[in-house]
Amino acid sequence: MSDEFKVDLTQLASFGRVLKKSVSDLENARKALSAVSVEQVGTARLDRACETFQERWKYGTGELKELIEAVDEGVEKAALSYKELEENLSKALKKMHDTAATNAGER
Repeated sequence: MSDEFKVDLTQLASFGRVLKKSVSDLENARKALSAVSVEQVGTARLDRACETFQERWKYGTGELKELIEAVDEGVEKAALSYKELEENLSKALKKMHDTAATNAGER
């Protein structure tokens, strides 16, 4: 069964970091756009479009951040659960092995 189902704890942790970085990158891009002026963009119409985009994505990135934080929290909890399961299973198997070895020596 262990060949059929494997959880890579390092990959889970990496996934969490990627999620957090994606939100940070999106927020940084949105903030950089807010610093652009009409003189830099070219036209008042384009500047208004950038402002509209900025306002919409300010809300959107906030929503994404909350969702990604929830997913990341779930990933962290899952990784911890898998790690604890692995440790407990290892201890139980070692105990079974030690008990079997002791019982075999008594015969």
